[in-house]
Amino acid sequence: MPVGIIVQKRRINHPWQEWTWEPVGVLPWAEEGVRWRLLTEEPDRIRYHAATMTVHLYRSDTEAYVANLDTGAPAIYVGISEGDPAAGEWEFEPSFVSLSPYEAQDRTDSAEELIERLEVPPAMLEWLEAFVAKHHEEEAFVKRRRDRIDVEQVEDGKGDPRIRQTSDVYRAPTGRGRR
Repeated sequence: MPVGIIVQKRRINHPWQEWTWEPVGVLPWAEEGVRWRLLTEEPDRIRYHAATMTVHLYRSDTEAYVANLDTGAPAIYVGISEGDPAAGEWEFEPSFVSLSPYEAQDRTDSAEELIERLEVPPAMLEWLEAFVAKHHEEEAFVKRRRDRIDVEQVEDGKGDPRIRQTSDVYRAPTGRGRR
């Protein structure tokens, strides 16, 4: 599904920074090819349709989508990363969009992106629920059993069997060769 990423530039009261950038919304079924279209402009806040990105759903990730739906407040995760104004880019560029909380968590491990959890629009929510209903299959939990190894077994003096030893492998090193 093509999704428009809405990014807001907001004035803040900070001694070293005048503005902050943040993703604030999405537009389902947005027009392709849009780049930094002005949506609203107020004295302390400017909103842009920064880009149109595609949300992909995968049958292998339905467990993550179910976890998202089970929260009671399903979310879409949007990320922006620093752009290169010298190369003609904006200060921040949309870099990520997903309905999978697991994928969003993986991307938060680095500090390269600012990721926001936003409310899923009703049209996208219906689309996600239909996909999960069609493709999700519950997997039965199988508890792993421990190996039956005697952990109390005493092996005094035994080292790595792959290395030939003529004496105890646990002995302290001698001072031979030192002066």
